[in-house]
Amino acid sequence: MGRRFLGEQQGSALVLAALMLAVLLGAAGLVIDGGTVYVQKSRLQKAANAAALSGAQELTGAQAAVNGVVREVLLRHGEEPSLVSSQVELGRKVTVSLRREVKLGFSGLFGRESAPVEARAAAEILTMGEAAGAAPLGIDESIPLEFGRQYRLKVDQTEVSYGNFGVLALGGTGAATYEDNLKYGYKKALKVGDIIETQTGNIADKTRGGVNERINSCPYPDGDYSHRDCTRIILIPVYKPYAQTSSQLKQVEIKGFAYFYISKPMAPKDTYIDGIFIQRAGTGIAAPGAVSRGAYAIRLTE
Repeated sequence: MGRRFLGEQQGSALVLAALMLAVLLGAAGLVIDGGTVYVQKSRLQKAANAAALSGAQELTGAQAAVNGVVREVLLRHGEEPSLVSSQVELGRKVTVSLRREVKLGFSGLFGRESAPVEARAAAEILTMGEAAGAAPLGIDESIPLEFGRQYRLKVDQTEVSYGNFGVLALGGTGAATYEDNLKYGYKKALKVGDIIETQTGNIADKTRGGVNERINSCPYPDGDYSHRDCTRIILIPVYKPYAQTSSQLKQVEIKGFAYFYISKPMAPKDTYIDGIFIQRAGTGIAAPGAVSRGAYAIRLTE
């Protein structure tokens, strides 16, 4: 009797142990599959974020350009088949929605072969109010801008006069500093409300050298400003006169930013820069109160 009872107990223990092992294996399987789903969802979200941010760069252009960039980014991430929709509001926002099935491992033992993962990202463009890489040039906020129209921006050889296209002393005065900033952009960030000194002295030669080097460094045909790496496109501050004499502007207050495309080289005796203002989304930060002159910052909103 005792031996039979002991055998029954051992048999029950084996059954219980088997059941517990099955539960533990099932729980471990769910954890592993859950981890797989989490990793794949994170990957999908990163692809959605990248596609929305890159697509937003084209929101000042055509809808086809936005969708083209979105698909190109997803292709590089291996997620183009996951695209559900790309909703575009030109001049404002792009929203990217992705969805795909993730194959499961242990859950297949319970009849669940896969699980859907979804990701959604939205990016919008806002008026730029802070940015690095600006050229040491500026435009008075009172001057109306018409995008695509040819402008001749005067660079005075001896002083910066009120109402003219201004020459700015970014990071200090001096022709060498000015030339370096014109060629490569001012490394530090400028923002709305900053008070900037103007640059005086004869900088016409430095201007011609900087402008012509930028033109020579851009490999694209004249008039093609669709490429984001074209060095003929410069970011310039929009300013409000801050301190001035009767004829000379001493300091300016930054009110916003604009993008300018240099349309042709400067001749040996030129004291002006020819080009057009364009709308463009670039690397910068939006700021309340910044004046809108076609330069936009991109922000991820979802």
